[in-house]
Amino acid sequence: MISSKLPNVGTTIFTQMSQLAAETGALNLSQGFPDFDGPQALRDNVARHIAAGHNQYAAMTGLPELREQVAAKISRSYGCNVSADTEVTITPGATQAIFCAIQALIQPGDEVIVFDPCYDSYEPSVALAGGRCVHVPLAYPGFAIDWQKFRDALSPKTRLVILNSPHNPSGALITRAELDQLAALIAERDIYIISDEVYEHLVFDGVAHCSVLAHEALYQRAFVVSSFGKTYHVTGWKTGYVVAPPALTAELRKIHQYVSFCGVTPLQWALADFMAEHPQHISELPAFYQNKRDLFCNLLADSRLSFTRTPGTYFQLVDYSAIRDDLDDVAMAQWMTREHGVASIPVSVFYQQAPKDMRLVRLCFAKREETLRQAAEKLCAI
Repeated sequence: MISSKLPNVGTTIFTQMSQLAAETGALNLSQGFPDFDGPQALRDNVARHIAAGHNQYAAMTGLPELREQVAAKISRSYGCNVSADTEVTITPGATQAIFCAIQALIQPGDEVIVFDPCYDSYEPSVALAGGRCVHVPLAYPGFAIDWQKFRDALSPKTRLVILNSPHNPSGALITRAELDQLAALIAERDIYIISDEVYEHLVFDGVAHCSVLAHEALYQRAFVVSSFGKTYHVTGWKTGYVVAPPALTAELRKIHQYVSFCGVTPLQWALADFMAEHPQHISELPAFYQNKRDLFCNLLADSRLSFTRTPGTYFQLVDYSAIRDDLDDVAMAQWMTREHGVASIPVSVFYQQAPKDMRLVRLCFAKREETLRQAAEKLCAI
């Protein structure tokens, strides 16, 4: 019998709920992907580059043209300059970028601070590197960092802190003041940062995203990860990137080259062309998703669900206490899927130990208007 390196890991909740939605014919608002296509011009670019013969390996670091577009976008978005050659690496998805960054940093016995609720790929990646996650719960219900609990979690073994803003699943945003506070607390320590910013352009209500890229002190010790899939509505392309200072990038690339070596070539060409030809896509994205958020929340106003409109991401948390306070969130998500035809994600799965009184599920509103209206009608009928 094989001795599992991840004995406590099974099929992810995202796969489970999507499978249950398919089996029951429910509307799938669980897994975070759009039910609409990315821009037509972007999709046309793929066919054009395949026909043009761009079908062999890209550079290990990523297509130079795409890395240059990433650097230009960072300059426009955050007013800071990074080197396309020595600081930007294209990866097959943001999850792979995070995995490689963790493997580059973590030695056996190192501790990694993660903030609960947190994305489910962090801890297995740390475990495979021989490290240990220290879970710091975010303050509920606002999901802000509890700085006293963070201070208490720091130890001589702390090697890495993983940030996620805009935050999945809550949508909470890290402020510049919080980044300053983090920088002050780790200034004299040998601690690094992974900043998971895959929803960086999905920030609403006129608020600006505070990126670690624009925080000079933190960036010097950071890997900043983002996702073309989230930004361009093509999650199935599994293409992302990581930006880090040259010395950290060099270490990351040592791992990346033996995990996947490179990303898919025609997709990289397609993205590079689209970014050059349609730079306005990024500036239009917040309004695009805020309209979906507002439509969905307005439609849910007459339901028995309670919520505060999410400030970022394309996820909306809803409290179902008024409907079935007797069910925990896993049971509730299953009940809603089977009995009422809407699949969601229970928030407790993002925790090491969820608050006992929490009654939250996560709904994805990256859907067509027709889908959102149908889902809201079903939820309002409960």
